[in-house]
Parts: sequence; structure tokens; C-alpha cells
Amino acid sequence: MYTLFDGTGHVSLKPLTYTRPVAEIRVGIFSVREKWEKYLGDECKVRTKDYLTEKYNGNDMAGSLGIAATVLPNSKLVHAIKKLEINQLLIKDGTVIAINELPEANADFDSYLDGFEMLEYDDDISFLINPCDIFSLNGKELEADFNLLDIHDSKKNLAIGQNNQVIGDDVFVEEGAIVNACILNSSTGPIYIESGAEIMEGTIIRGPFAALKGSVCKVGTKVYGPTTLGPCSKIGGEVNNCVFQGYSNKGHDGFLGNSVIGEWCNLGADTNSSNLKNNYSNIRVWSYSAEGTIDTNLQFHGLIMGDHSKCGINTMFNTGTIVGVGANLFGGNFLPKFIPSFSWG
Repeated sequence: MYTLFDGTGHVSLKPLTYTRPVAEIRVGIFSVREKWEKYLGDECKVRTKDYLTEKYNGNDMAGSLGIAATVLPNSKLVHAIKKLEINQLLIKDGTVIAINELPEANADFDSYLDGFEMLEYDDDISFLINPCDIFSLNGKELEADFNLLDIHDSKKNLAIGQNNQVIGDDVFVEEGAIVNACILNSSTGPIYIESGAEIMEGTIIRGPFAALKGSVCKVGTKVYGPTTLGPCSKIGGEVNNCVFQGYSNKGHDGFLGNSVIGEWCNLGADTNSSNLKNNYSNIRVWSYSAEGTIDTNLQFHGLIMGDHSKCGINTMFNTGTIVGVGANLFGGNFLPKFIPSFSWG
């Protein structure tokens, strides 16, 4: 059995991890847990905070092979993990990647590791450390996840209507998706549209891009990859390098770039989010783990919004804004760059 444990990611990836284990964060097409299950060919349990354990069927028992949920899988890494023997620990630059076997949830982890053999992993690894890593790594993960899909060349493109303009060879539209009078350009990355998604007429998409079941691009939407629409998300206007975890709406005009939107969020008409400072300097954002602002080393960083947060029409988000869970936002001026959970107004 495999168990994906939150570790320090539960704090550093807030506000998104207030309401989900790290393993349930979506980056690329799949969640972290779905990626690992596809690579391992086996079910993965999660280990997370007590208040999330029941909902997500968490595993607090000892004995499974533990993998840090902040680590994104690849074939070489999976091979190394499967070779781990009892009382062996796989690390990367001092960070735990995997452990065989995981102690029970209430054990003293540092004491438990006494006597473990530490093996250094010397290949490249992608980590989710801060929320901005989700949109920063989304392009790489979209391409990797596209290769994990069960796509047969003989079926590729058969569901794309003749009234669409298709550029490139990496467009896959599943049977049951609705795509009409759109421009789909996969020369910059693959495009995947799942059954049940709808791309309305006039939409222009540059890959890499994924639209999962129930998601909608409204009439005339402009999408720059790498962008992911989680299940039942709806977008309009202009979107650039964004990840919608699912069940959220940005249904009208307005710009959103280099952003991560949680579940059950709603952005009012003409909401805009800045993703670039006027002086082009690195963007500093609020960090829950640092309990203060940190330098992201990024020139482009938009909005991070926790689950169930909403904003009114004409809302303006400043560069690198962090919004917690369950906030209800409105007003005619730029909002603060850090908005705690359950804020009003």
C-alpha cells in the first residue's frame, strides 16, 4: 500500500490546503494522487490533518510505503521508490521523498527515523512548495499527463467538428465534448478536452490546455496556456496560465493570469487581476508558513484564491494577491494583497 503524506506542504500550500490534502491539488490534468496512482499502478491513500481525514479516507496506520505528496512523479523516481527496502529513506537535498515503512500518524517522526538508511536521489524532481508552483509547473505537468491518457492515434481528432480551425497534431477532443467554430492551436503544447466539456464558438485556445468534464469556455474566450479547467469550471474573457481546481466560475470578461483558483469560487463580471508589477521587479506574496511576505522570484504572479471565496463585479486584484477560504469581496479600489479567510467587503 502507498500513502501520500502532507508533510510541511499542508502549511506552505495554504490557502488551498485548508480544505484538501496536498495530494488532492490539481496540477496539469490530474490531481497529485491521480498522477501517482497512474505511475504506480496501485491505489494511493492520503495522510493529512485530522479534520480532513474522514472526508478523504485518510490512512493513519503504520506500515505503508509513504511518499511526500509535495513531490510530482516521473518514471525514474517511481522506479527508485519501488526499489526501497524496509527501513530505507529516499531524500533529495535533505528533503524526505519516500519512506519504507511509514509510522502511525501520532508517532514522533524524527525519532522514528533513527537507524533508517538514507538514500540520496540524484535526478531532477518537481516539488509543490508554494501555491505559485502550481501554475509555474502546470505546462510541464500538462504535457506529462497528456502522455498518461489512453489516447489512440486512430481515434485522435475524430470528435473535432469540421467548423473548427485546428493547428498542430496534439489536439484530442473526447467523444461527448462540444466544440464548435473555435481555433485550437497545439503548436505550443497539447490540448485535451474531456467528454462533457463545452468550448463555445469563437473561443481561441493556445496549448497546453485541458478542459475536464463539465467545464465551459464561453463565447469568444481567449485562453493562453498552460491552463487547466478542473471539472465543472466556467471561464470567459482572457485567461493566461491559470489552474482552476474545479467547480468555479469566471464567466465574464476580465483578465486573469498566472493564478490558481480553488473550488466553488466565483469571480464577478469584469474582475481583473494584475500579474505584473509596473517596475517589472520580483513579486512578493503572503506566505502562511513564513507568516509574512516572501520573494517568489517570479516576475508574473496573479491571484491565489481559496475554496468558496467570491468577489463582486469590477473587482480589482493587485499583483500577487492571496485570498483565504470563504471570503466575500467587493469594492471599487484595489483590494489588499493578503485577505484572510472569511473576510467580508
